[in-house]
Amino acid sequence: MVNFVSILFLVIQILIGFNLFFPLFLYLLHFFKVRATEIPSTDQENDYAIIVTAYEQTILLPAVVNSILNLNYGNYLVYVVADKCDISNLKFNDDRIVLLRPEETLASNTKSHFYAIKNFKRNHNCLTIIDSDNLVDPEYLNELNKFFRQNYLGIQGVRRAKNLNTAYACLDEAGDIYYRFIDRKLLFDAGSSASLAGSGMAFTTAFYRECLEHLDIEGAGFDKVLQMEILNRGERIAFAEKAVVYDEKTSKSDQLVKQRARWINTWFKYAGKGLKLTVTGLFKLNWNQFLCGLIFSRPPLFIIGGLTFISILADLIFMPQMLIFWLISLISFFAVFLIALNHFKAPKIIYSSLLKVPMFIFLQVVSLFKARKANKISTATIHYYDSNIEDINKNK
Repeated sequence: MVNFVSILFLVIQILIGFNLFFPLFLYLLHFFKVRATEIPSTDQENDYAIIVTAYEQTILLPAVVNSILNLNYGNYLVYVVADKCDISNLKFNDDRIVLLRPEETLASNTKSHFYAIKNFKRNHNCLTIIDSDNLVDPEYLNELNKFFRQNYLGIQGVRRAKNLNTAYACLDEAGDIYYRFIDRKLLFDAGSSASLAGSGMAFTTAFYRECLEHLDIEGAGFDKVLQMEILNRGERIAFAEKAVVYDEKTSKSDQLVKQRARWINTWFKYAGKGLKLTVTGLFKLNWNQFLCGLIFSRPPLFIIGGLTFISILADLIFMPQMLIFWLISLISFFAVFLIALNHFKAPKIIYSSLLKVPMFIFLQVVSLFKARKANKISTATIHYYDSNIEDINKNK
């Protein structure tokens, strides 16, 4: 019985440690990637529907719309879906802006997207999804086009921080940079699919409708459902590293707790499907599904960190020989984490904020206990930070 418990504990530790080693595996694999040959540019432009979704709040809509109108691209219309919003003070004096106010509350990302699709003014062949707190880089659509020309049906861009005004915002961006590097860049370089991030993503309109039009998605996590639908169809999601939208990072503790509670709830909801996808990919010898399944089923970083800490404490007493395993695991993890920060040129203030990681982790532990009721306590993230592209460029 003692041997069985020891072996079980050893297996559990190896599974936990695997999550610390996996980023290094992807990073080493990255050096062997086969670079796709870009199809030469043509005069033909994609016709984009830019769908901007807002729920209850409209204060940031003028800034995001203004950034879109400054795109270095001409063939698009903007559909602003103001769900459960007071739009009496919203006025857009541009024919390219279509303001939509659903009569009934939708309270769903996908319902807002399809409300826009049903109200398209013309047959756009591509659509891109932008949140109300985002700002869009002028070259955003041009960068997406590079991948649509390579026949990708789905593309994820970069969501870079537009605010680093608090330690929480800096740590939020640090985590986002890590996931951006591992779950998008390295995963895509390895021949798999970049993970979707909820906004800053684009699809051919026909493919988006095929994936989601038949589903009724409630609560958070529509991007997880969409990614699963794409993977089940055997398609890859491209990562457009230069297609940038600027995203508001959480700057207050209560904002962070509610947001993370919703994210943790989403992980518990879809982790099992990730394991199933891993097994499917293994039996079908489908590299794309296998790798993405591992990412889908991987616990959030703070849970991995907590389990690692508990394992190390236990090993100090029961399995001291495993301490070498944990030392190597942690070194490999932090090495890739620092490589990620360097690759995406994280500003110095982010490095300084790392001293406050313990408090950041504590707030996520609080979120864990609120995760079960997350969709009830927070339908949407409240946004506080208003800015424009010019402000961001000044602060670089």
